[in-house]
Amino acid sequence: MAELKTSGRPIDQLLEKVLCMNILSSDYFRDLLRLKTYHEVIDEIYNQVDHVEPWMTGNCRGPSTAFCLLYKFFTMKLTVKQMHGLLKHPDSPYIRAIGFLYLRYLGDFKTLWGWYEPYLKDDEDARTTLA
Repeated sequence: MAELKTSGRPIDQLLEKVLCMNILSSDYFRDLLRLKTYHEVIDEIYNQVDHVEPWMTGNCRGPSTAFCLLYKFFTMKLTVKQMHGLLKHPDSPYIRAIGFLYLRYLGDFKTLWGWYEPYLKDDEDARTTLA
């Protein structure tokens, strides 16, 4: 399988330093070590993610589950086929959103338009999907 072309930046330089440190020190992220496959991470996104903001809401301002799972994908070095699977996933807009975030942070900027352009006129209504 062809590995996705990336910017080549080190993982620890992709996100804001404070967010990165909080992800790496979170109990939730450490628990993600049990997930060994791409499909296990997708299942975790489906079951645990309800927003794609970097930080949890409320009094506990730790890293969000979405960004912990995004970082997990950073460590897995996704293939082109896996990226297409994320972007076209029919079960959850959060799975798709994490795919776009992966590209935004780790993808080669020269290839971003080719990935994003087919989805600019996406007719999926996120309001009805998320309700």
